[in-house]
Amino acid sequence: MKSVGETMAIGRTFKEAFQKGLRGLEIGRMGFEKKAYPAMSREAILKEVTLPRSGRVFLIRHALEQGISVNEIALATGIDAWFINNMKDILDFEATITPSILKTDKGAQKAFFKKAKGMGFSDVQLGRLFGTDDLSVRKLRKDLGVCATYKLVDTCAAEFEAYTPYYYSTYEDEDEGKPTDRKKVIILGGGPNRIGQGIEFDYCCCQASFALRELGLESIMVNSNPETVSTDYDTSDKLYFEPLTFEDVMNIIDKENPWA
Repeated sequence: MKSVGETMAIGRTFKEAFQKGLRGLEIGRMGFEKKAYPAMSREAILKEVTLPRSGRVFLIRHALEQGISVNEIALATGIDAWFINNMKDILDFEATITPSILKTDKGAQKAFFKKAKGMGFSDVQLGRLFGTDDLSVRKLRKDLGVCATYKLVDTCAAEFEAYTPYYYSTYEDEDEGKPTDRKKVIILGGGPNRIGQGIEFDYCCCQASFALRELGLESIMVNSNPETVSTDYDTSDKLYFEPLTFEDVMNIIDKENPWA
């Protein structure tokens, strides 16, 4: 039962999807953030990291911070070194994020934000590393023109044209999102599937979407729970696969300009 709590994230790179997925879990982490652990020997860390369990990725981060090699961690965990290397890349880039970036010229700032967002760093993470807050980061990157774009999920594996309106955010130049002129309402889903939820999809959200359809309004569902798709792929007019954080939801609001 502990496996319940699933969330789903899509990005253009593993790093982007990985960090987005972690904040989508709603466990108080806004990405691949540092977690405090008691002092442990190298051997103890490698022994602890062998056990598959909730939160192990943060222990892997701790192992990397303690100088344990990618290959040692891969051997201990059974996780392919490719994934561990990607986690290490996130840490290496994070180490370069300092308040001094805010003193560089706008061109350098824009290039930094494009790279950071492409690696899945949230505004909250960047704010903490800059010694400021997420709203200040949001305003700065928007002023620099670094805004989320949206890609259409190809549900037909390129065999023929897909029409299903599933979207996920990224930070590339091309934007496949096509807002309509209809009056629209955004529905926030229930997030990760939790123990005790009793049913795999958001019943109340589905009912809200049906009601909006009867009123002639466009319904836009936002959720990070994969069951939303497998059960109700055609319930809403659009579905955004995004974490239910302030940043991710506000990016969609900026894009869609909903009535409510």
